[in-house]
Parts: sequence; C-alpha cells; structure tokens
Amino acid sequence: MTIPAFYPIGTSGTPWGSAEIATWLAKQTRHRSYQHDVLSVIDTLRSRYDVLEYGRLDYLPETFPLMAIKARPWRNDLPCMLVTGGVHGYETSGVHGALRFAQEHASAYEGRVNLVIAPCISPWAYERIHRWNPHAIDPNRSFRENSPAEESAALLRLVADVRDRVLMHIDLHETTDTDESEFRPALAARDGVAYEPGEVPDGFYLVDDSENPQPEFQQAVIEAVAKITHIAPADRKGEIIGSPVVAPGIIQYPLRKLGLCAGITSARYTTTTEVYPDSPRATPEQCIAAQVAAVCAAIDFALAHA
Repeated sequence: MTIPAFYPIGTSGTPWGSAEIATWLAKQTRHRSYQHDVLSVIDTLRSRYDVLEYGRLDYLPETFPLMAIKARPWRNDLPCMLVTGGVHGYETSGVHGALRFAQEHASAYEGRVNLVIAPCISPWAYERIHRWNPHAIDPNRSFRENSPAEESAALLRLVADVRDRVLMHIDLHETTDTDESEFRPALAARDGVAYEPGEVPDGFYLVDDSENPQPEFQQAVIEAVAKITHIAPADRKGEIIGSPVVAPGIIQYPLRKLGLCAGITSARYTTTTEVYPDSPRATPEQCIAAQVAAVCAAIDFALAHA
C-alpha cells in the first residue's frame, strides 16, 4: 500500500526544480568537522602510507579535499583491495570504520596486498549528516560515466588505472531510522512520486552483487561480524529493505546497473555493508568494530581464495 507522506518542500506529484533544491539546501546545517574528524586522522598516517588528494569539491564558499590512503610500497604483483566509506555522509561508522582499519589493521597486510582506502567520499554530506550532496543528488546512485555527482566522478577517476586489478571491494554503509523518517520521504518529494513506507531492519546485513554473486565470501563476512553485533533477520515477507533474503543477513542488488559504489571495479569479490546504529542492541563503538571486522574478513577471504 502507498501512503502519502508530507514533506515540507515541493508540491505533491511534481519533481523538484531549482527553487525547491535551493530551499532544501538552505535548511542544511553543519554539525561536525571533516577537518577534525577525518583529515586530522589521515594526517597521522602519512609516515606509514601514501596519502593522496584525488579530487577537490568546490561547494563555495567551502572546499573539500578528497583523500585516499594507499599501501607503501605499491607492488604490481600483488592483488589490490579497495575499501570505501562515507559515500553517504550521514553513515558515520562507514567513515570511522575505514579510518580505524587503516590505523589498526592495514599494516598486517603489508607485503601481501595493495590497499586503497577512501574513507570519506562525501565530506560535505558528512558535515551535514546527510545522504545527498548540495545538489540533492545521491552519490550512491551516480557511479557511472558522466556522473552528475562530483564525489562519484572523483572516485571513478581514482580507481581508473586499477579497476581491472582490484580483487576485492568493500563499501561501508549504515541503514538508519532516518532512512524512513527523512531520506526516503525527501526522495519521494524530490522525484514527485508517492512515498512508499518501508521497514528498517534491526541489525547488520550485506548487499551482494546479483550479477556476480559470491555467497561464500558474503557468508565469511557475516560470520565475522556476528561476533561483534547482531545480524538483521528477514521481515514478514522474507525480505530486507524490499529485497529477498538469499541467506541470513544477505540480499542482492545489480550493483553496476544501479550505479552503486561497490560496482565501480571488475573485482571478483564485492559487498556493501549495512550496520544499524539505532538499534538498542548496538553501540557506536560496536558499529565501528563491525565495519572493521567486515573489512578484515573480506580481505582474508579474498586472499585465501585468490
């Protein structure tokens, strides 16, 4: 059943134009600091890794350098592992999970893999705790040629030279209560369609690639995370966020077709994590630890089965 949902911007049934986007943008407020939370942490890693600026977002009067962390030394004979976080800026543990992995675990893989870590792909949205960029575009539906989102286009340029050499790509996300209270109603209003309410799953789950399913890989990640936090059960329909559950805690999307971040390379092993930070059964620290556990399990599995 479709239930109308009021959203305070726009006219029901009419997609947003420039005026509505400007109204929405004027309501966005900066809540935290990319410089303090992310760039300062990356700076502490410069003695151990190569740190590069792979792009710059000019959202005047603000500007945001896009930073990546790369293994040192880089060896062409080693498999490449890609870790991304913060495609949606409000999904906090994805950003801090990627940083925590770089700080505490990446060195364990030295000499075995080439690591590329892009911990905060959407810094403007990170500061506003939002899903979209300032043009009301979702970067995680925009990883495609001639992308309308500079966040997505910049990451595509970063991986262009290695996209066919990436063995594993894990993209770190969260599913939150605000998905239903704010972001999906805003999406419906922006696109001029009726809001269809969904159900927020309580727990961690993964999104596999329906065009390249790797069930054993996904299961290895689920088993590692289950030691940290609980795995989301299927709903009454046997689904999670509207998709059939193919194994406990695992659903599938056509990653590349949908323009999702986890589909940007030719990697054999790909997954998108989804932590649930609003659960009464999980703390912020558990959510970060779950992301780190997922990254380590994904790399370990890919190495063991390369």
